[in-house]
Amino acid sequence: MAMNERVSTGVPGLDNMLNGGLIPGRVYLVKGSPGTGKTTLAMHFAMAGVLKGENVLYVTLEEPADNIKQDFGKMGFDVYNPNFFLIDATPTTERYVLLEDIFETFAKNLEKLTDAILEKFEAIRFSRLVVDPITMLKMTSLTELDYRRAFLKFIKTMMRLKVTTLITSEMERTDVEEYLVSGVIELRTFEIKGVLERAVKITKFRGSGFDRVIRPFEITDRGMVVYPDKTLF
Repeated sequence: MAMNERVSTGVPGLDNMLNGGLIPGRVYLVKGSPGTGKTTLAMHFAMAGVLKGENVLYVTLEEPADNIKQDFGKMGFDVYNPNFFLIDATPTTERYVLLEDIFETFAKNLEKLTDAILEKFEAIRFSRLVVDPITMLKMTSLTELDYRRAFLKFIKTMMRLKVTTLITSEMERTDVEEYLVSGVIELRTFEIKGVLERAVKITKFRGSGFDRVIRPFEITDRGMVVYPDKTLF
């Protein structure tokens, strides 16, 4: 893919806010509190690649893979497509025990994750990668400096692989991540007149202009819908 082309997030309204989509081969952060729709957006991004015939690697670190397939399958996402590779690296599932043997503690820390992804790339060329959420790996780091070094290695490795990467985080403070990634998409909820409303804002997008207005969105039975022509307030 040429660098002047854009990578769709799978959500037309969000692509509109991004002036056509993401710049390929870079790493992006989706942040928000639990329940704001981060995994839904990540799945849209993954499926947009699958629909184009791309190989997509999705690493889940919190929600078991079986749950993801069941929930998003009901919403119409093609989660059983052979181009969609879903790795269950959740520490509470039986698969995690298997992954310790196969991927050398895939989910134990960010450095191990980076090395495991490199191993996967030796066998299959992926154009898109999702890590959902990176919060789990940040919590395993002994010090902030250790995590910063590991995260920088992760960023450099993914850019060297030229894989467009989406990572999610539930942390309110994501200083290190926001500084190093190429773009930040924040999902938020607001209470307006007693009603809980969802909104998306782009706080960073290197190499491109973008919509700086906070836009409303909904999570429907078919996924995420962003309204790029509406304002929340």
